[in-house]
Amino acid sequence: MMNDFKYCPQCATPLEWMEQLEDGGPKQRLRCPACGYTHWNNPTPVLAAIIEYQGQVLLARNAAWPNKMYALITGFMEAGETPESGIRREIKEETDLDTFALDLVGVYDFQRMNQVIMAWHARCEGTVTLSHELADWRLYDLERLKCWPAGTGYALADWLRTRGVEPVFFTAEENAARRRPDD
Repeated sequence: MMNDFKYCPQCATPLEWMEQLEDGGPKQRLRCPACGYTHWNNPTPVLAAIIEYQGQVLLARNAAWPNKMYALITGFMEAGETPESGIRREIKEETDLDTFALDLVGVYDFQRMNQVIMAWHARCEGTVTLSHELADWRLYDLERLKCWPAGTGYALADWLRTRGVEPVFFTAEENAARRRPDD
């Protein structure tokens, strides 16, 4: 379980793991013994886009990633927006593309990062101009896509099945090689 909190944001007392009765029964959470504050540590909603562009799927490489690692466009949902408006915003911010069709692929548990991923299929048009967060982009034919064994990779696999393509996943060795910087 991810935990960045060490001190109470209300009174600065060190938080402690304490059990308390909640609606679903006893639950252990980080709590403040002085003022009663509870750090709920709920999952963060993340938006992901399988972008269909010019008849292919656009994958991008984050500027902080190794050269071989490409993935879906993702981002955090912001306060005051719907998931649909959020993914449209993320696509525009990251690629400068306009979304003209949007369909929910599914919702995916990503406990390693304490996130819930809402994945969308987005059909987009325009000219790709990457944000400073992205270093590169590539277009892939559906049959040449390989899925990665984590959150958004499962969303891509589910979407490929809806297109009549049986997904192929990176092997453990291939996935490890994708994560290593090029020499």
